[in-house]
Amino acid sequence: MQQSTLDLYDQHRPTPLIACGEQPQQRLDAFGVGALSDTELIALMLNAGTRGQSVLGIASQLITQAGSIAGLASWQPEDFRRLKGIGPTKARQLAALIEIGRRMIKQPVGQAPMLNRPDLIAAYMAPYARGLEVEKFWVVCLNRKNRLKKLVEVTSGTATAALAHPREVFRTAVQHGASAIACIHNHPSGDPAPSSADVQVTRQLREAARALDIALLDHVVIGAAASDPAGVGYYSFRSAGLL
Repeated sequence: MQQSTLDLYDQHRPTPLIACGEQPQQRLDAFGVGALSDTELIALMLNAGTRGQSVLGIASQLITQAGSIAGLASWQPEDFRRLKGIGPTKARQLAALIEIGRRMIKQPVGQAPMLNRPDLIAAYMAPYARGLEVEKFWVVCLNRKNRLKKLVEVTSGTATAALAHPREVFRTAVQHGASAIACIHNHPSGDPAPSSADVQVTRQLREAARALDIALLDHVVIGAAASDPAGVGYYSFRSAGLL
């Protein structure tokens, strides 16, 4: 017997689920989650639309306002609530799902990564820095083979500053028994070019590293390739000859 139109709606809700012919649930079952568009993935998380607006319509609005699905990485519950049809509970759920995804990307799998080059450091730190609206400063503590022992967030600042004192940096290195470290901070503007304060802190870090006999492999500033005049997306003090 052919499925009726009524079967495509949840009888226990006042608002319809995704309409016939537009069902990501069915496409997921048939083709797998990888076959779904960004809009369909968001629609599945939303689950239901509102009167006069489909769930796909709300999902499309979310992506449009964020600029892309990646743009949602920095959204907080209050950002989601600006859209009609998303209440406080759903807004919290969406923010939590995004944070789960962020943490899953961060978790190392298998052998600890080798972080002895600026490109490797930048690639490893990209998930941590992506979408942040404030500067953060991290230290990666490395073993004798320059493999990761521990990543530590040392400071979190304003939209323009999160400088760390060498004392905090090397306290972390000693605490975790690091043979070497690399320092990383992000620029929310996307331009990784170092500021005068960045240069000053790097000089202080270099001198402290010599005094404590802990190698400072690099200080890397993470930005975005699209905002980087060099098109790289990060700046390495080591590559620039300043370490």
